[in-house]
Amino acid sequence: MGLYIEAHIRSDLDELWARTQDPAEHQRWDFRFTEINHLPRAEGEPQHFRYATRVLPFLTVSGTGVSAGEKVRPDGTRTSALRFSSPHPLSLIAEGSGYWRYVPDGDGVRFLTGYDYRPRWGAFGGLADRLVLRPLMGWATAWSFDRLRLWLERGITPERALVNWCAELVVRALVVTIACTGLGLRSLLRLLGPFAAATAYLCPLLLAVTISLALFKSPLACTPAARRCLRTPPTRMTAPRLLATLEGRS
Repeated sequence: MGLYIEAHIRSDLDELWARTQDPAEHQRWDFRFTEINHLPRAEGEPQHFRYATRVLPFLTVSGTGVSAGEKVRPDGTRTSALRFSSPHPLSLIAEGSGYWRYVPDGDGVRFLTGYDYRPRWGAFGGLADRLVLRPLMGWATAWSFDRLRLWLERGITPERALVNWCAELVVRALVVTIACTGLGLRSLLRLLGPFAAATAYLCPLLLAVTISLALFKSPLACTPAARRCLRTPPTRMTAPRLLATLEGRS
């Protein structure tokens, strides 16, 4: 699989399964989707679904897929697999497949995913995917997993987590802007009186430290962050056999 994301979530396995398998719950925390709906299905058939992503305020890209899950396995883990495709001409992703694994681990669950997709638009699409979309998809998946973790571990709803993230982003941007432009620096030095001249020499260093903290300091504990998730599998991973049962069904 081309992309791998893993988060350790201190949560009950059944609760994690419910938050990820129910479309209404899934679309609340997963930044990649605006809407997810199950389609009617016959008894014994895999679950088909429709998804939509709002790329711009006036542009929504949609697609369909099929999924199946194994809730009871001999080793105590659970697995969910899916295949998906989008006929929308503006969707860079033509089709793809992936899986979720739920691995009980001590006081929580290792929740991990592996997925890959085929871009459209030929050579241009391949380049755009490699430089822009694939890194963005990896970040969005990891950010969403941490958003889900905050919901389950700390009771911070996905909506509140988004507000926290936006607020912290704005504060960091303001700090960087003020530090880069030196806004208010002259007034601050004037307040220092006789120490202003000596302090002025330290200003570039202080501004550089301030900018570094604003850019690289770890996010607050209540703010979702992609950096908290593992992005490289600890061991060689293989797709579950369940995925093969969905071949040709999306």
